[in-house]
Amino acid sequence: MRPKLIAGNWKMNGSLNSMRSLLSEIKTKFIYTPAIEVAVCPPAVFIPEAQSVLQGTNIAWGGQDISEHDFGAYTGDISGSMLVEFGCKYVIIGHSERRFYHNESDQLTAKKIATALKVKLIPIVCVGETLEQREHGITENIISQQIDAIIQQNGVESLGKSIIAYEPVWAIGTGRTATPNQAQEIHAFIRNRIAKHSLEIANSIKILYGGSMKPTNAKELLAKSDIDGGLIGGASLDAQDFLAICTATV
Repeated sequence: MRPKLIAGNWKMNGSLNSMRSLLSEIKTKFIYTPAIEVAVCPPAVFIPEAQSVLQGTNIAWGGQDISEHDFGAYTGDISGSMLVEFGCKYVIIGHSERRFYHNESDQLTAKKIATALKVKLIPIVCVGETLEQREHGITENIISQQIDAIIQQNGVESLGKSIIAYEPVWAIGTGRTATPNQAQEIHAFIRNRIAKHSLEIANSIKILYGGSMKPTNAKELLAKSDIDGGLIGGASLDAQDFLAICTATV
């Protein structure tokens, strides 16, 4: 059985004081169980604070992005080794906001995955379709392209060391949510797509749901056989909501 993972993506939110308070509340109120893994991904400047508050606990932390380069004259970028130096376990790669606002391609996403794996970070790789793509009936084509680019560039073995997060982009920050059955359908499709290359990796890889999971819908979503957790956006900025989602996995 695959342990569930609940990962909070704090995006570009918060201040040092608010992050410190949020981290402390999550640390204090989180009740550990082997059936669930929990992580938070704060803005890069707050990663040292996450390390300071969370080290020695069962809560991991990670970055929201990574450079495809190991080092060099890349102003504003953050290397994998820098994330590792501050205790990061995970890094989010290919988030829809990176793809849309920064024009990051499937090929660049694949390069970033390779860079993360080189320093033993676990990539949380985002895939998903926009509302326009969904309405045109090409959801499966888009997700296939995103997954195939990773396999073509890095081999299916790279997915064996990664986590997939399905983002129905049309459900992020819009108040809309894929129904549990819709989410399960796409999660199963992703698993089957990977199974064409490796049944073992398809059976073992965690596939998270990243479409506005909240305390009110988490239990039903997480009960689906191919949904192995959540990549949580807005709800992860409220300790009570985030921990309620964690509890929904038990």
